[in-house]
Amino acid sequence: MDGDLREFVIYRCIVGSQAFGLAEPGSDTDRRGIYLPPARLHWSLQGVPEQLEDEAASVCYWELQKFLTLALKANPNVLECLYTPLVELATPLAEELRGMRAAFLSKLVYQTYNGYVLSQFRKMDQDLRTRGAIRWKHAMHLIRLLLSGRELLRSGTLPVDVGEHRERLLAVRRGKVPWEEVEEWHLALHRELDAAYAATSLPDQPNCEAANEFLIRARRTMVREE
Repeated sequence: MDGDLREFVIYRCIVGSQAFGLAEPGSDTDRRGIYLPPARLHWSLQGVPEQLEDEAASVCYWELQKFLTLALKANPNVLECLYTPLVELATPLAEELRGMRAAFLSKLVYQTYNGYVLSQFRKMDQDLRTRGAIRWKHAMHLIRLLLSGRELLRSGTLPVDVGEHRERLLAVRRGKVPWEEVEEWHLALHRELDAAYAATSLPDQPNCEAANEFLIRARRTMVREE
Protein backbone atom coordinates (compact mmCIF):
# COMPACT_ATOMS: atom_id res chain seq x y z
CA MET A 1 0.00 0.00 0.00
CA ASP A 2 1.34 3.44 -0.95
CA GLY A 3 2.49 5.01 2.31
CA ASP A 4 2.54 8.52 0.83
CA LEU A 5 -1.14 8.32 -0.05
CA ARG A 6 -2.17 6.81 3.28
CA GLU A 7 -1.48 10.15 4.94
CA PHE A 8 -4.54 11.48 3.11
CA VAL A 9 -6.95 9.01 4.71
CA ILE A 10 -9.95 10.89 6.10
CA TYR A 11 -12.00 7.93 7.31
CA ARG A 12 -11.18 4.54 8.77
CA CYS A 13 -13.66 2.06 10.21
CA ILE A 14 -14.02 -1.59 11.12
CA VAL A 15 -16.44 -3.76 9.18
CA GLY A 16 -16.76 -7.51 8.67
CA SER A 17 -17.29 -10.02 11.45
CA GLN A 18 -16.10 -7.66 14.19
CA ALA A 19 -18.80 -5.12 13.28
CA PHE A 20 -21.48 -7.72 12.48
CA GLY A 21 -21.21 -9.34 15.90
CA LEU A 22 -20.05 -12.55 14.27
CA ALA A 23 -16.41 -12.56 15.36
CA GLU A 24 -14.94 -15.69 16.85
CA PRO A 25 -11.47 -16.41 18.19
CA GLY A 26 -9.03 -15.88 15.34
CA SER A 27 -11.36 -13.69 13.26
CA ASP A 28 -9.67 -10.99 11.21
CA THR A 29 -10.24 -7.30 11.80
CA ASP A 30 -11.31 -5.79 8.48
CA ARG A 31 -10.63 -2.08 8.08
CA ARG A 32 -12.08 0.07 5.31
CA GLY A 33 -12.09 3.76 4.63
CA ILE A 34 -11.67 6.74 2.36
CA TYR A 35 -8.71 8.77 1.23
CA LEU A 36 -8.82 12.25 -0.29
CA PRO A 37 -5.67 13.10 -2.27
CA PRO A 38 -4.47 16.68 -2.80
CA ALA A 39 -5.42 18.35 -6.08
CA ARG A 40 -1.83 18.37 -7.38
CA LEU A 41 -1.81 14.56 -7.35
CA HIS A 42 -5.36 14.17 -8.61
CA TRP A 43 -4.67 16.50 -11.55
CA SER A 44 -1.28 15.05 -12.44
CA LEU A 45 -0.61 12.82 -15.44
CA GLN A 46 -0.03 9.91 -13.12
CA GLY A 47 -3.31 10.45 -11.31
CA VAL A 48 -4.29 8.48 -8.22
CA PRO A 49 -5.53 4.90 -7.74
CA GLU A 50 -9.20 4.26 -7.08
CA GLN A 51 -8.27 2.28 -4.00
CA LEU A 52 -5.36 1.50 -1.73
CA GLU A 53 -5.30 -2.10 -0.58
CA ASP A 54 -3.28 -4.27 1.73
CA GLU A 55 -4.83 -7.73 1.56
CA ALA A 56 -2.48 -9.20 4.16
CA ALA A 57 -3.62 -6.62 6.71
CA SER A 58 -7.30 -6.73 5.59
CA VAL A 59 -7.23 -2.99 4.84
CA CYS A 60 -8.75 -1.10 1.91
CA TYR A 61 -9.24 2.64 1.35
CA TRP A 62 -11.29 3.96 -1.56
CA GLU A 63 -10.55 7.28 -3.18
CA LEU A 64 -13.45 9.57 -2.30
CA GLN A 65 -15.06 9.72 -5.75
CA LYS A 66 -14.92 5.94 -6.09
CA PHE A 67 -16.44 5.53 -2.64
CA LEU A 68 -19.31 7.91 -3.45
CA THR A 69 -19.97 6.19 -6.77
CA LEU A 70 -20.21 2.79 -5.10
CA ALA A 71 -22.41 4.17 -2.32
CA LEU A 72 -24.83 5.66 -4.88
CA LYS A 73 -25.07 2.20 -6.46
CA ALA A 74 -26.02 0.77 -3.02
CA ASN A 75 -22.88 -1.35 -2.79
CA PRO A 76 -23.35 -3.29 0.46
CA ASN A 77 -19.69 -3.15 1.50
CA VAL A 78 -19.58 0.61 1.12
CA LEU A 79 -22.93 1.25 2.82
CA GLU A 80 -21.73 -0.79 5.79
CA CYS A 81 -18.76 1.57 6.08
CA LEU A 82 -21.16 4.47 6.53
CA TYR A 83 -23.27 2.69 9.14
CA THR A 84 -20.76 0.74 11.21
CA PRO A 85 -20.48 2.01 14.80
CA LEU A 86 -16.80 1.00 14.89
CA VAL A 87 -15.11 4.17 13.63
CA GLU A 88 -11.40 4.65 14.28
CA LEU A 89 -10.78 7.88 12.36
CA ALA A 90 -13.15 10.50 10.98
CA THR A 91 -12.14 14.00 9.94
CA PRO A 92 -14.81 16.74 9.89
CA LEU A 93 -15.39 15.98 6.21
CA ALA A 94 -15.92 12.31 6.98
CA GLU A 95 -18.32 13.18 9.79
CA GLU A 96 -20.25 15.34 7.34
CA LEU A 97 -20.44 12.39 4.96
CA ARG A 98 -21.71 10.08 7.69
CA GLY A 99 -24.30 12.70 8.54
CA MET A 100 -25.70 12.58 4.99
CA ARG A 101 -25.54 8.79 4.59
CA ALA A 102 -29.30 8.51 4.10
CA ALA A 103 -28.80 10.30 0.77
CA PHE A 104 -27.28 7.11 -0.61
CA LEU A 105 -30.22 4.88 0.25
CA SER A 106 -32.75 4.05 -2.45
CA LYS A 107 -34.71 1.19 -3.94
CA LEU A 108 -31.50 0.14 -5.69
CA VAL A 109 -30.82 -1.68 -2.43
CA TYR A 110 -33.24 -4.38 -3.59
CA GLN A 111 -31.26 -5.06 -6.75
CA THR A 112 -27.83 -5.12 -5.13
CA TYR A 113 -28.78 -7.27 -2.16
CA ASN A 114 -31.41 -9.55 -3.68
CA GLY A 115 -29.86 -10.12 -7.10
CA TYR A 116 -26.37 -10.82 -5.81
CA VAL A 117 -27.53 -13.32 -3.19
CA LEU A 118 -29.74 -15.21 -5.64
CA SER A 119 -26.85 -15.60 -8.09
CA GLN A 120 -24.49 -16.76 -5.35
CA PHE A 121 -26.91 -19.34 -4.00
CA ARG A 122 -27.33 -20.77 -7.49
CA LYS A 123 -23.55 -21.15 -7.70
CA MET A 124 -23.38 -22.82 -4.31
CA ASP A 125 -26.16 -25.20 -5.23
CA GLN A 126 -24.17 -26.10 -8.34
CA ASP A 127 -21.03 -26.60 -6.24
CA LEU A 128 -22.96 -28.95 -3.97
CA ARG A 129 -24.11 -31.06 -6.92
CA THR A 130 -20.78 -31.16 -8.71
CA ARG A 131 -18.25 -31.12 -5.88
CA GLY A 132 -20.27 -32.04 -2.83
CA ALA A 133 -18.91 -29.02 -0.94
CA ILE A 134 -20.21 -25.64 0.19
CA ARG A 135 -18.43 -22.58 1.51
CA TRP A 136 -20.41 -22.31 4.71
CA LYS A 137 -18.89 -18.96 5.73
CA HIS A 138 -20.03 -17.51 2.41
CA ALA A 139 -23.52 -18.93 2.93
CA MET A 140 -23.67 -17.27 6.34
CA HIS A 141 -22.74 -13.88 4.91
CA LEU A 142 -25.28 -14.20 2.11
CA ILE A 143 -28.03 -14.78 4.65
CA ARG A 144 -26.71 -11.81 6.63
CA LEU A 145 -26.95 -9.64 3.51
CA LEU A 146 -30.59 -10.60 3.04
CA LEU A 147 -31.35 -9.75 6.67
CA SER A 148 -29.65 -6.36 6.27
CA GLY A 149 -31.37 -5.60 2.97
CA ARG A 150 -34.77 -6.50 4.38
CA GLU A 151 -34.36 -4.19 7.36
CA LEU A 152 -32.93 -1.42 5.21
CA LEU A 153 -35.99 -1.47 2.97
CA ARG A 154 -38.31 -1.65 5.96
CA SER A 155 -36.75 0.99 8.21
CA GLY A 156 -34.63 3.20 5.97
CA THR A 157 -31.51 2.54 8.01
CA LEU A 158 -28.85 -0.16 7.82
CA PRO A 159 -28.40 -2.47 10.81
CA VAL A 160 -24.79 -3.68 10.94
CA ASP A 161 -24.82 -5.94 14.00
CA VAL A 162 -26.84 -9.11 13.36
CA GLY A 163 -28.32 -9.05 16.87
CA GLU A 164 -30.72 -11.90 17.61
CA HIS A 165 -29.68 -13.82 14.49
CA ARG A 166 -26.09 -14.31 15.68
CA GLU A 167 -26.26 -17.88 16.94
CA ARG A 168 -28.19 -19.21 13.99
CA LEU A 169 -25.82 -17.50 11.56
CA LEU A 170 -22.79 -18.91 13.34
CA ALA A 171 -24.39 -22.36 13.18
CA VAL A 172 -24.60 -21.94 9.40
CA ARG A 173 -20.96 -20.90 9.28
CA ARG A 174 -19.94 -24.01 11.21
CA GLY A 175 -21.92 -26.27 8.88
CA LYS A 176 -24.30 -27.23 11.67
CA VAL A 177 -27.44 -26.30 9.73
CA PRO A 178 -28.60 -28.71 6.98
CA TRP A 179 -28.32 -27.24 3.50
CA GLU A 180 -32.06 -27.74 2.97
CA GLU A 181 -32.77 -25.56 5.99
CA VAL A 182 -30.37 -22.88 4.78
CA GLU A 183 -32.14 -22.90 1.42
CA GLU A 184 -35.53 -22.56 3.11
CA TRP A 185 -34.23 -19.63 5.15
CA HIS A 186 -32.84 -17.75 2.19
CA LEU A 187 -35.96 -18.30 0.09
CA ALA A 188 -38.16 -17.07 2.92
CA LEU A 189 -35.97 -13.99 3.25
CA HIS A 190 -36.24 -13.31 -0.48
CA ARG A 191 -40.02 -13.32 -0.14
CA GLU A 192 -39.77 -10.92 2.80
CA LEU A 193 -37.42 -8.75 0.77
CA ASP A 194 -39.98 -8.63 -2.05
CA ALA A 195 -42.66 -7.52 0.41
CA ALA A 196 -40.36 -4.92 1.97
CA TYR A 197 -39.52 -3.55 -1.48
CA ALA A 198 -43.20 -3.20 -2.35
CA ALA A 199 -43.87 -1.23 0.85
CA THR A 200 -40.63 0.71 1.27
CA SER A 201 -40.55 4.47 1.67
CA LEU A 202 -37.08 4.69 0.15
CA PRO A 203 -36.86 6.83 -3.01
CA ASP A 204 -36.42 5.28 -6.44
CA GLN A 205 -32.95 6.80 -6.80
CA PRO A 206 -30.30 8.09 -4.38
CA ASN A 207 -29.56 11.79 -4.00
CA CYS A 208 -26.82 12.13 -6.61
CA GLU A 209 -26.89 15.92 -6.43
CA ALA A 210 -26.06 15.94 -2.73
CA ALA A 211 -23.23 13.47 -3.30
CA ASN A 212 -21.83 15.55 -6.15
CA GLU A 213 -21.96 18.77 -4.13
CA PHE A 214 -20.15 17.05 -1.27
CA LEU A 215 -17.43 15.78 -3.63
CA ILE A 216 -16.85 19.26 -5.03
CA ARG A 217 -16.62 20.79 -1.55
CA ALA A 218 -14.21 18.08 -0.48
CA ARG A 219 -12.04 18.51 -3.57
CA ARG A 220 -11.84 22.27 -2.95
CA THR A 221 -10.34 21.68 0.49
CA MET A 222 -7.42 19.90 -1.18
CA VAL A 223 -6.49 22.73 -3.54
CA ARG A 224 -3.32 24.14 -2.04
CA GLU A 225 -0.67 26.58 -3.16
CA GLU A 226 2.80 25.01 -3.15
